[in-house]
Amino acid sequence: MTDTERTGAAQRIDVVVVGAGRMGQGIARAFLAAGMDVTLADVKETDEDRVRYRKAAEQQVIERLRPTGSDSDQVPQLVVCDRESAQSRLATADVVFEAVPEVIEVKRSILSWVDAHVAGDAVIASTTSTFLVTEIADLVEDPSRVLNAHWLNPADLMPLVEVSRSDRTDPAQVERMTELLRRIGKIPVVCGPAAGYIVPRLQALVMNEAARMVEEGVATATDIDLAVRAGLGTRFSVLGPLEFIDWGGGDILYYASRYLTAQLGDRFRAPAVVEDNMANRRRGLQDHTGFYEYDPESTAAYQAGRIREFEELLRLRGPELRADPVLSERPAPPPESDR
Repeated sequence: MTDTERTGAAQRIDVVVVGAGRMGQGIARAFLAAGMDVTLADVKETDEDRVRYRKAAEQQVIERLRPTGSDSDQVPQLVVCDRESAQSRLATADVVFEAVPEVIEVKRSILSWVDAHVAGDAVIASTTSTFLVTEIADLVEDPSRVLNAHWLNPADLMPLVEVSRSDRTDPAQVERMTELLRRIGKIPVVCGPAAGYIVPRLQALVMNEAARMVEEGVATATDIDLAVRAGLGTRFSVLGPLEFIDWGGGDILYYASRYLTAQLGDRFRAPAVVEDNMANRRRGLQDHTGFYEYDPESTAAYQAGRIREFEELLRLRGPELRADPVLSERPAPPPESDR
C-alpha cells in the first residue's frame, strides 16, 4: 500500500498474523480489542477449526469491549483464513506478524511464502523467542524490513512488546512498528539482536535462582513466590532495576555483589559497569548521576512521585498479597540417602 493510499484510508493499517496458535490468536485479539481489523492466516488447521476459533475470538472481544460502553455491533472484523486465501491479504498488508512454531525449517518455509506474496513495503515481524533477528532476516529477500516483535503471553493483555532490530533493519520500519504498537495500547521497547531480548533474559535468572533456593531448602515455593510478589515484583513495577540501583545507591549493589559472590559463587559477580560507576562516583541519586542523570532541584519531586506510585500500587494489591495462598505445594522429594 502506498503512502497516498494510507493517508486516504484514514491511516488504516492492514495487519496479517500468520500462525493461529496461542501467540497468533493473542496478537489477533490485541488488534481487535483496539478496534482494528485483522487477518489471521491459519496455515495448518481445518475449516471447522477456523470457524470455531473465529466465533470464540469475536465473542471474547465483545465481552472485553462491553465494560467500556462500546457497541458490540461495531466490533472490528476478524478474518480467519487458510494459506491459499491469505495470499490476497498479504498482497495488501502493511504489517505481517509471523507466529508459527519455533522450528527454523518451519519458519524458513513460511517466511519464504510470505516474502513471495507480501506487499513490497510491508514490515515483516517474527514473534520468535528463540531465533535472533539476524537469523530471521536471512530468510527473506529484503532484510531491511525484517524485525522481531516479541510479545509476552497472554499477548492481548500484557502491555510490553520487545522490538529487536538488526544492523540491516531500516530504522523507518522500526518506527512504523513501534507507532503501530502504541496505537493499540502496547508499550514497545527496542533492543539489539541479543539472545533473550530483555525480559526473558532477566526472568530466566530470577526463575532459576528461585528454583535453586527451593532445591537448597532456603524457603518454600510459597514463601519465595510471595516474597517476589510482595517485594521484588512490587518494587520493580515502579522502579526498573537500573533506576533502583540509582535510587538505593550503586555502592549498595557493589558491596552486596562482592559478599554474595564470596558466599554463593561467580554468578553474583557485578559487571564492569557497576565497578566503574563506583570508582568514578556515579552512584545514583547521592551523586546526581549513575545510570541516569538527576537534577538536584527536581530530585525531591521525583522521589515523592515514585513514593505515590508505590502507595497507589499497594492500595490496589495489598489485600491480594495478604490473602491465603491459592496453590498447594508439591511435596518435596526425599533426600538422596533415603531413595
